[in-house]
Amino acid sequence: MLDDTAAEQLSTVLKALADPVRLRLVSIVASAPGGEVCACDLPELVDRSQPTVSHHLGILVKAGLLAREQRGKWAWFRLCNQQLATLCAVLAPATCS
Repeated sequence: MLDDTAAEQLSTVLKALADPVRLRLVSIVASAPGGEVCACDLPELVDRSQPTVSHHLGILVKAGLLAREQRGKWAWFRLCNQQLATLCAVLAPATCS
């Protein structure tokens, strides 16, 4: 059972996922070979401008769903497994290991 603090934190994560573009970005990163994606590839994949994609990625990073690593000119993104495990444990505890 969630206490007030945990519920508040989880609502931030769920709000971040509640946008269709952000949900698609998480899905793209999750299905990427090697488990990470360059920010340079994402605007074309979601048919949005680079500034829009950057805005959405920032929200996902702030919510703890994606991790960002700067490599030279480009940022690379990968899933934050701990945040996803927490989300799974709260929403479907019987199915998460």
